[in-house]
Order: sequence, then structure tokens, then C-alpha cells
Amino acid sequence: VDFSYPSRPENKVLSNFSLVVPSGKTIALVGSSGSGKSTVVSLIERFYDPSSGQVVLDGHNIKTLKLKWLRQQIGLVSQEPVLFGTTIKENILLGRAGPMRV
Repeated sequence: VDFSYPSRPENKVLSNFSLVVPSGKTIALVGSSGSGKSTVVSLIERFYDPSSGQVVLDGHNIKTLKLKWLRQQIGLVSQEPVLFGTTIKENILLGRAGPMRV
């Protein structure tokens, strides 16, 4: 895929980027600051769509998938996690759509 942020369309952030992850595998994106890790995650989670090319999951362009379902399939650990000023349990419960026991 190619990608430029909408606020700076003349500045290509990703050019001819390709990544294949075999089914059932867990991956980590590692690189220096500004190398595109967060941009790749933003495309996978559909916070943005690529300028050209497509992001495919199990043979399906992710644009055809329900956004809520897509994001439920993804686990993300940010390099700077944020906790709200409450208990750990309540922080965990913030990410759940329905009743949950922690």
C-alpha cells in the first residue's frame, strides 16, 4: 500500500508497503521512532484507508468488513499505555462492550 495522511497528502508516509501475516500468528512491529509502525496499525484498524492498494484480511478487503468486528479481532499494546485514574479492573472494563467478570 501507499499512504499519506489527509493533512499532508504531498508527503507519502508509506510507499509500496507490504506485510503478510500467516493465519494464527502473532506479530510485533518494531522500529525506530517515525518508521511507520503506528501508521501501519492505523491502516489495519481502519482509522485511515490507504492512498493506493488495499489491506486484506483472510482474502477480504477490510473495507468490506464491519468495523466493530474488525477491531474486535485486533489486540494492541501501545508503547505508552494510558491508565485512567481509577482501578485496574475499571480500566479493563472500559474496553468491553458487554457484561464481564474480571
